[in-house]
Amino acid sequence: VQLQASGGGLVQAGGSLRLSCAFSGRTFTFSRSAMGWFRQAPGKEREIVAAISRSGLSTYYADSVKGRFTTSRDNAKNTVYLQMNSLKPEETAVYYCAADPQAILTGLPKLASSYVYWGQGTQVTVSS
Repeated sequence: VQLQASGGGLVQAGGSLRLSCAFSGRTFTFSRSAMGWFRQAPGKEREIVAAISRSGLSTYYADSVKGRFTTSRDNAKNTVYLQMNSLKPEETAVYYCAADPQAILTGLPKLASSYVYWGQGTQVTVSS
């Protein structure tokens, strides 16, 4: 099982980025997993940004990103996305995608400990 996150980079405040996370592997079914996006800034704890249910019909967003970030998934492509708009300098962090293969159909796990598989992270830097 491998989760490969991409799409990070350097952007000015107010700009946008779209992160992607592609799943690969045999023993794990992407479409049966809830997916989450987390971020970790230097010196800070990892925090959840967004989560999406197995079907993609339900989503969760941290209060700090509501209205600016959107997560979606394409189960046919085994990929989950995070569209980030109106980025702020304080959102500079390494962004991680993660998978919870034990989530219920409508589950939106919010704790990092709920997720079994993690991507390697992609750096997002927002300049002021």
